[in-house]
Amino acid sequence: MTTPAGHDDELTASSTPARAPEPVGRSFERASIAVFAVFFLNGFNFATWAARLPAIRDGLDFSPAQMGLLLLVGSVGSLVALPLSGMVVERLGARRTVLAFACLNASGLVVASVGVALGEVLVVGLGLVMFGVGTGVWDASMNVEGAVVEQHLGRTVMPRYHAGFSFGTVAAAGIAAVAAALHVPVVVHVPVAVILSVLGVAFAVRAFLPIVDEPEIRHETDRAEKGARGALAAWLEPRTLLIGLVVLAAALTEGSANDWVSLAVVDGFDVQDAVGAVAFAVFVTAMTAMRWFGTTLLDRYGRVAVLRLCAALSLVGLLVFGLAGPLWLAVIGIVAWGAGAALGFPVGMSAAADDPLRAAARVSVVSTIGYSAFLAGPPLLGLLAQHVGYRHALLVIIVPIVLGLLVVNAAAPLKKTAQG
Repeated sequence: MTTPAGHDDELTASSTPARAPEPVGRSFERASIAVFAVFFLNGFNFATWAARLPAIRDGLDFSPAQMGLLLLVGSVGSLVALPLSGMVVERLGARRTVLAFACLNASGLVVASVGVALGEVLVVGLGLVMFGVGTGVWDASMNVEGAVVEQHLGRTVMPRYHAGFSFGTVAAAGIAAVAAALHVPVVVHVPVAVILSVLGVAFAVRAFLPIVDEPEIRHETDRAEKGARGALAAWLEPRTLLIGLVVLAAALTEGSANDWVSLAVVDGFDVQDAVGAVAFAVFVTAMTAMRWFGTTLLDRYGRVAVLRLCAALSLVGLLVFGLAGPLWLAVIGIVAWGAGAALGFPVGMSAAADDPLRAAARVSVVSTIGYSAFLAGPPLLGLLAQHVGYRHALLVIIVPIVLGLLVVNAAAPLKKTAQG
């Protein structure tokens, strides 16, 4: 953009002349590190609460059924907030949205931990609703920022951001284990951890790309409808809905393991709880490794081919795990299952954000569809497991995987227009 004669000189004189402008490529790399950090901290907050669930259950004197209902409250909060997240990002920009809803996420966990200390279930529920809303919008907005950074870098990085979430959960789980061993109360551990996390978010978002943070500087807003009309339009786009189906299948594939693989191993092979925990660790490790190293496959072979490979790995892994005789063979199935579950969600986010001007609304739609799997999947699988056992119940996940495989072409990159 050009400026009137002499205006550039005025700008230069009013700024700091001794400091050279930062190279554009370096600003993209800094933004990428910032997005990774925000994903890490999102996972950190989630696991800080989840890892203390035994102490929370004891503090509230809840039965397993009551704990299930309590956890459902947070999930509902996220699912209600996600359809609105696109409009929030369009209005505030990714930087302000991430910071604001990270604060809401952390505030909710502080309120919930105080409720546990007081034994007040309603206070805990209120805190979890706040946490769920904060988590949902924070998640969608950081995916929007990540997709834009990925486009500017010109290489696939979104799966590594999602691996950052996994690293955050591991770090938080380790800290929680130490806190539990030292008998640190939930009302002390959780607030300290999430307040430090929010400070980290506030520092990280300073490196987000300005074009995402300041939507008003975009000069082509006429290309996309905004607000409620834009959000509704995204729900009517066939490609966006099909990408949502791909993400739904991936979320069910991942979420079913997170919820049930340890129980399936313990009950299905009559082994100790520690073996079930190891089986879960194997799944998470395989998934995280695929997210970290799968970027090379995506850059070389493209989204569609790699998503087909992931679907095949998931199918084989689930069949082997569900039908295998010896435990060692089932563990091999878990490795394939974890690798296959790794890339569908992050690649779906990238595909939904192919057009930056419509990214917020489309990511909101795809996230809502995907996260509905985490809400509906666990209880449905639990009901089925009562009749056929955990291992065989998990085989039902094959159905959405096949459906996602049939529509995987929807995730192919959009063709560049003359303007874009």
